[in-house]
Amino acid sequence: MYALLKSWRVLEAAAFVAAPLAGMTLAQLGCEVIRLDPPGGGLDAQRWPVDRHGNSLYWAGLNKGKKSVVVDTQRAEGRELAQALATAPGPNAGLLLTNMPQRGWLEFAALAARRPDVILAQVKGNRDGSSALDYTVNCAVGFPLATGPAGWSAPINHVLPAWDAITGVTAALGLVVAAQQRQADGKGRMLSVALSDVAIAMAGNLGHIAEAEINGESRARHGNDLFGAFGGDFADVDGRRLMVVALTPRQWRALGVATGLAEKFTALGALLGLDLDSEGDRFKARDAIALLLRPWCAERTFQEICEAFDNAGVCWGPYQTFAEMVAHDPRCSPLNPMMQHVMQPGIGQYLMPGSPLEFDGVAREKIVPAPRLGQHTDEVLANVLGLPAHAIGKLHDSGVIA
Repeated sequence: MYALLKSWRVLEAAAFVAAPLAGMTLAQLGCEVIRLDPPGGGLDAQRWPVDRHGNSLYWAGLNKGKKSVVVDTQRAEGRELAQALATAPGPNAGLLLTNMPQRGWLEFAALAARRPDVILAQVKGNRDGSSALDYTVNCAVGFPLATGPAGWSAPINHVLPAWDAITGVTAALGLVVAAQQRQADGKGRMLSVALSDVAIAMAGNLGHIAEAEINGESRARHGNDLFGAFGGDFADVDGRRLMVVALTPRQWRALGVATGLAEKFTALGALLGLDLDSEGDRFKARDAIALLLRPWCAERTFQEICEAFDNAGVCWGPYQTFAEMVAHDPRCSPLNPMMQHVMQPGIGQYLMPGSPLEFDGVAREKIVPAPRLGQHTDEVLANVLGLPAHAIGKLHDSGVIA
């Protein structure tokens, strides 16, 4: 956690991954992010994974550092409160983040009528507003049909919701840019980002669209090989697997030094008529290179390979489960300043990540866990809207807030 944006206040009305991730990204930079939920929680309140008592570890993971307000926006009084929170005064307030449709209290025109310089950032599925999720976007942009072993015909979905993750960070960036521009021109604005646009843009950024249009072909499946250079997975003497990459000339030389195969690699290049100092030619020769490297790895323990690779500066990484990463990887431990053991109310203490950003000369603060549902309702209504205790009590009694 950082305190860099501690004067900012953002209202988040969202569920699932992208928009809540955008809110958490801003909270980890110091924003006061107020998450607005209906009574009983939103659509993602019980989403898996859960602990043995049914508490959502997913929800806790994506709502660190936020405040929680529960308001029934199905009722007129609730909608009034929600709009008041979204348009409350303050030079760095009037910022709303959502992935809900633009209607009712969330309409930009209705919010702008109350605060002309309001900024609304909306995450969409498709740019036309139609429904889409990471999985329904990913299947359409080519990656599942380029993932998996050569010769495999069925699609392979990714487990990581990549488009949600990139969209969330993009939405956070867009909101910051809009807020900075408002300081210059005083104008409110609405901005949006669609999952499908993010996915298509990234396919284009990585050359897949040009490859299809210019070369007239789609990317073939290459298993775990690194496309366009040398990289693949190899097993040690006990069958433990690791990923080895030689993308740059330095990495390629380091692999030859670590394994003692440099002369054989040179001879292989001459035999094939390829320049293995070129990453493209290393890709062409990947199967032949692997025939040399595979037995070298298979004759050694994981520790022996690790020491040889690290001493020579080889680029590599171990294949490991989430549990193995937590148990053994120092990057996923308090040795990494990003990681802290934090007590999450209702769940217990466990390892949590803060912001992956690192600012020179700026100290990290303690990670703030996710709130209990509705934990800050009274506090926010009193401090942000100035409601007296008796008015808040009446709202509780009527069930408008919880």
